[in-house]
Amino acid sequence: MADETQVSWLTQEAYDRLANELEYASTTGRQEITDKIQSAREEGDLKENSGYHAAKDEQGKQEARIRFLTNLLKTAQVSAAPESHGVVVPGTVITAIIAGDESVFLLGSREIAGQSDLDVYSEKSPLGTAIMGLAVGDSTTYEAPNGRAITVKVTAVENYTG
Repeated sequence: MADETQVSWLTQEAYDRLANELEYASTTGRQEITDKIQSAREEGDLKENSGYHAAKDEQGKQEARIRFLTNLLKTAQVSAAPESHGVVVPGTVITAIIAGDESVFLLGSREIAGQSDLDVYSEKSPLGTAIMGLAVGDSTTYEAPNGRAITVKVTAVENYTG
């Protein structure tokens, strides 16, 4: 199987925030969950110990997040938000008419947006793939996962300001 490393664009602020999250999860966070598991073990009978099972589930989710962040940060391209120049590229805010409704969203990784209320679509999603490289005023049609053809018209492309 070929190694297909996917590079993600991140702002320096997003990279630093995620690096701090990874550091905490890899150290203090792991120790906290280990302590919860140990405490639950001491209660006895692990088969019916909901605290133990909840802590083990939490540990699994945290380890998955650590793996995700490690890979994301290892392959991230860190730079300022790209200049839009009216063309859809990762890291820009897009205003588009999608199936008749106006939508405003960031094209890129959800990790870039942080706590923002802005919707985020991956550039690798069907919508992202369809509009990549389009200019303001351009239209296209793409196939949604349910097989429906959806028309999109790009009405604005702006720089992401974070």
